[in-house]
Amino acid sequence: MEYKDYYKIMGLPRTASPEEIKGAYRRLARKYHPDVSKEPQAEEHFKEINEAYEVLKDPEKRAAYDQLGSGWRTGEEFRPPPEWEQRYWSGPGGFGAADFADLGEFFESLFGGAPFRRTTRTTTGFRRPGESQHARLEVSLEDSYQGATRTITLQVPEINRQGQVVNRTRSLRVKIPKGVTQGQQIRLSGQGSPGMGGGRPGDLYLEVVFQPHPFYRPEGKDIYVDLPVAPWEAALGADLSVPTLGGEVKMKIPPGSQSGHRLRLKGRGLPGNPPGDQYVVLQVVLPQAESEAAREAYRHLANVMPFNPRRKLGM
Repeated sequence: MEYKDYYKIMGLPRTASPEEIKGAYRRLARKYHPDVSKEPQAEEHFKEINEAYEVLKDPEKRAAYDQLGSGWRTGEEFRPPPEWEQRYWSGPGGFGAADFADLGEFFESLFGGAPFRRTTRTTTGFRRPGESQHARLEVSLEDSYQGATRTITLQVPEINRQGQVVNRTRSLRVKIPKGVTQGQQIRLSGQGSPGMGGGRPGDLYLEVVFQPHPFYRPEGKDIYVDLPVAPWEAALGADLSVPTLGGEVKMKIPPGSQSGHRLRLKGRGLPGNPPGDQYVVLQVVLPQAESEAAREAYRHLANVMPFNPRRKLGM
């Protein structure tokens, strides 16, 4: 069999990075795609490019190919040593026939023409599945708590009949599941980049990002909220209404509470199994002494209730 230099086919050095390999493939695929290319022997070039990319994009298959070394020249007869076939075909950790689907005749024949069905050849080249795409999806905490359906608009790059990359606007209906959290991904099957040669499209992954809320702070499935309380409510205790994503609830503020004191409402966070909790952080707020009566009330408090807030500082 004749040796094929996949790096030469792609116009790359053997030290090329994965990003360089992907970039070279996209550039050459646009140039030689049989549906749009006017280059001579475009279909044959396109098949060689796909064959090379299928090997070089995969770290394990590329490592196996690199074992051939750089001393071979394109078109020279090549016969792999028996131990190479044993190592990479039938040995422990070998690739196996299924791993070589979509590869070219040269790479297949390194293993003695091991039989397996090729299911991806088409009349114009090889089927290639589309790549996955990623985008961010902003949702409100209320959407996460209740679940919702939203319409999103995406700019999707496509290759037109002239081989140019253009953006197309797409609108999709997205179901937001209850209890989705910050950073979680929602997968939309088949909504990624289109495949080539009839290959299946890729998937679209939407990373959930919470919109800022005026008073709730999410941490995983737990929700935090600051609750302002008056000095007498904190000192004497009180029964207060507290907002939650599911509506207001009554909460007992224990006597002698201080600013920063954290109280838990079990199961009042985002839905889940188990659901998150809501934590209420007390913030003691002092009324302003804006009238003579208010100032007199503060002076009276100072006389009847001696208090040194700096005692711990030794002052």
